[in-house]
Amino acid sequence: MDPTRTVPEHPEAGTAPQNGADTPVHYDIHVYYNGACPVCRSEIHHYRKVARRHGVDGIAWTDITTEAGLLSPWGVDDDAIVRRLHVVDGEGRLLAGVDGFIEIWKRLPRYGWLARLSSVRWIKPLADVLYDRVLAAALYRWNKAKGRVPPPPAPTA
Repeated sequence: MDPTRTVPEHPEAGTAPQNGADTPVHYDIHVYYNGACPVCRSEIHHYRKVARRHGVDGIAWTDITTEAGLLSPWGVDDDAIVRRLHVVDGEGRLLAGVDGFIEIWKRLPRYGWLARLSSVRWIKPLADVLYDRVLAAALYRWNKAKGRVPPPPAPTA
């Protein structure tokens, strides 16, 4: 999968409603995470707390277990979405896995070094393999065994 697919015509890329208001609020990035996974939820909670503590604005956080089809405009089905972290930037580009984490880390105080390190030409492929094939894969299997992976949506007639 190309970690930076763009769907510029998607009306919600980089925006989200503000407390039910009709006027959307612009976000630099929109993070989609598996809130049913205790490890994922804990890590995102930590990032949210850091962002709040340091007054970092521009990051929207969405638990993907609250609604089906959130990333369908990018061709990501609900099973694929729970397998990895996904981030949509303000230009509508979908970033998955390590690329998504890098976008988060670039915006958080004390995490810029991790974003830079993870982006190094020879480290990035290793980080991708470690995340995709080991960490995310193990979390997906564990969450599936514990019943924390949403069932696929019912087929439409």
